[in-house]
Amino acid sequence: MCSAEPINCFPVLVNILSNTFLRLYNSTERIRLWSEPFYSTQSPEVESDIFFICLSYMLILAAGLPPHFAVSSMEDYKVKSM
Repeated sequence: MCSAEPINCFPVLVNILSNTFLRLYNSTERIRLWSEPFYSTQSPEVESDIFFICLSYMLILAAGLPPHFAVSSMEDYKVKSM
């Protein structure tokens, strides 16, 4: 019914107990319970902006890595370290 993590299991346990007590008192109502431990108020536009900023940073980083390895290899060749 729930994972072993207490942050997820406790709300489920409270919901089961609450609904059990309501049934014992012949109530037709139900209690719905949900947990959002990492609730975010950011809009989707902000999330997409963050995604594109990270993507552009990764592309710039990926573009700079191959020349770094090539220069390092040439320096090793010049000093005959192999």
